[in-house]
Amino acid sequence: MLATTTSAELTEWMAYERVTGPLGPERGDALHGIQTAALVNAQKGKRGKRARPQDFIPTWDSGGGEQTPDEQLMQAVSITAAFGGTDTRTR
Repeated sequence: MLATTTSAELTEWMAYERVTGPLGPERGDALHGIQTAALVNAQKGKRGKRARPQDFIPTWDSGGGEQTPDEQLMQAVSITAAFGGTDTRTR
């Protein structure tokens, strides 16, 4: 597609995206982030830190590497605690 797109047309699309927001899947991620933040904040009331849409928008290909199962578990425990939950696993 880029082979047949002129520089002027590409510039117009870039300007359009700056005005209207991202095109494609990124827009869906942003919209879901906004909705999820609104729901979380409505449930929290005035307690605690307010959620932001960025808190719920995934960062693709961040290069963070793979997590071990133990790292995944610790991440889940941390997220649960951040939202006021408790670890109910039997030890």
